[in-house]
Amino acid sequence: MARINVNPTRMELNRLKKRLITARRGHKLLKDKRDELVKQFMNIVKENKRLRQICERMLGEAQNDFMLSRASISDQIIEESLMYPKNRIRLDVQTRNIMGVRVPVITNIDDTERDPNIYPYGILSTAAELDSALYNITEVLPYLIRLAEKEKTVQLMASEIERTRRRVNALEYVMIPQFEETIKYITMKLDENERGNTSRLMKVKDMMIKEVRNKKDAQN
Repeated sequence: MARINVNPTRMELNRLKKRLITARRGHKLLKDKRDELVKQFMNIVKENKRLRQICERMLGEAQNDFMLSRASISDQIIEESLMYPKNRIRLDVQTRNIMGVRVPVITNIDDTERDPNIYPYGILSTAAELDSALYNITEVLPYLIRLAEKEKTVQLMASEIERTRRRVNALEYVMIPQFEETIKYITMKLDENERGNTSRLMKVKDMMIKEVRNKKDAQN
């Protein structure tokens, strides 16, 4: 692992030690965040799968009913019957926070005001299969709204998990090893300099003692 290019000084050593402590603390927090995100992500994925299965089943039934209705009445009558729907939909989109991720919360604000008579045509001129298809489409709508909410939540959380995973890996495999390697290098350099200084001091001491002895010998 390549070390950081810094001057091997004691001040730099202390600074790197503080950065290493911060990096390790951040690494632990990010790992905890990643694990919790994955846990909640899996729960939302399970709910998303359940809603998708419900929607696919109900939409499949509606499609089959439409196909059967086309066998008994003409396409023109079907188009005229469905040209002016009786109900409209207004959605309110808010957000909520999941581990720092802003995810949507979608609400059908017209749901309580919906006309219970969902058929925009007279029942005598159409087939029962068309009534059943329209009923299934109306009933599947709340599930579709919830499915859209969960799909977007899954997408946003997956992106955040990937970003968090990259940060964890960058700290674990790049930054922390670099700090450790650089601290080790500076420590070795400082120890080497200290041993060199000690050796020089010992030589100076020996020279001074030798000089003092020579002076005493000369006086005698």
